[in-house]
Amino acid sequence: MLVDIMARMLRRLPAEAAHRATIGLARSFAPVLPKAATDDPLLAVEALGLRFPNPFGLAAGFDKDAEVPDAMLKFGFGFVECGTITPRPQAGNPKPRLFRLAEDGAVINRMGFNNGGMEEAARRLERRKRRGILGINIGANKGSEDRIADYALCFKRLAPFADYMTVNVSSPNTPGLRGLQNRDELERLLSTLTELRAREGLRTPLLLKIAPDLDGAAMDGIAQVVGASGIEGLIVSNTTIARPATLKSANAKEQGGLSGAPLLEPSTLVLKEMRARVGERLVIIGAGGIASGADAHAKLRAGADLVQLYTALAYRGPGLVRRMKSELIALSAQAPIAARNRT
Repeated sequence: MLVDIMARMLRRLPAEAAHRATIGLARSFAPVLPKAATDDPLLAVEALGLRFPNPFGLAAGFDKDAEVPDAMLKFGFGFVECGTITPRPQAGNPKPRLFRLAEDGAVINRMGFNNGGMEEAARRLERRKRRGILGINIGANKGSEDRIADYALCFKRLAPFADYMTVNVSSPNTPGLRGLQNRDELERLLSTLTELRAREGLRTPLLLKIAPDLDGAAMDGIAQVVGASGIEGLIVSNTTIARPATLKSANAKEQGGLSGAPLLEPSTLVLKEMRARVGERLVIIGAGGIASGADAHAKLRAGADLVQLYTALAYRGPGLVRRMKSELIALSAQAPIAARNRT
């Protein structure tokens, strides 16, 4: 496909320049891109009160400012998640801040929630005609004196445009943010958002995105808080601060969150552990290291209802989504997935 050839050309650019060029191309070609082919009904998933045409989602981080959600849906994703979006515009961390680890099928980023802020995103989303499932990922500004208030501001402003909202408390690139995963802070954050949702008469599902760098006690605490909170689900997981000894790339020592192939096994283990803790009630989206139908199949068998990817897309191009769907159908026929929320 032409888009795969263009993807290979973009990989010759520095990582962040390639990303911005990709967004620009997607925005330019969005009106002429054909609609995605109709998915096999075997791929459909019922979750969050929605019918997903397939379980493959584009993870937050690709389309930070909600510039191209509909263009990406045309590449065959079952849903797209934009963000992370903060209340005020934010430049993010100094460049360079995005590093390829090609030998490892991985990326390290320390972007720092760079985005144009919630008002810029809202202006775009107000013009959008809803034609596919959109999630919006929200966060707090780096210098905020009240981070919980930041989440509330973003939720109130952007929830009317979203099919679900993700509360990102697990990025390693905003100092102190992961502290919101601690029990007391998490209880306060989630109660603030669920009370606001009820007060505003909104029904937008809420998901919490957690880190993969959690011990058993931390997972126990999160499961207990989430179970009592009234939110609808989890995304497991964000990038990791760990650096496996197997990494080969010269960029392996860069600071930031590691994503891609090395994250597959640890994030899937956390997913399995969290499913055991929260039971069947909550929806779980599995993210981290997915680069094939087999990887997605492993996440689904570990307890995920849906999956998300991003890093593999940068290496393998948008044609990857189509290939993964075919692989997943074949694998599911051999080793069926539990029909928890699946049709």
